[in-house]
Amino acid sequence: MIVSELSRYLQDNGRAALRDLSHRFDSEPEALRGMLQTLERKGRIRKLPSNTPCSGCCSCDPASIEIYEWVG
Repeated sequence: MIVSELSRYLQDNGRAALRDLSHRFDSEPEALRGMLQTLERKGRIRKLPSNTPCSGCCSCDPASIEIYEWVG
């Protein structure tokens, strides 16, 4: 996987949790974090604050979820 695929996914979906990205791209979270940090430095995405709800199943602890959002 390359950064452009990750970028396109976030652009198309608006936001995603690291755990979901890990499943989608079949990659370890640590490998994805490096690419996400690159996109964040470029101003394309932002990491949302802890305790941001993921709008998912409501059974997760929001403090344990990393969510990234496309900002352009």
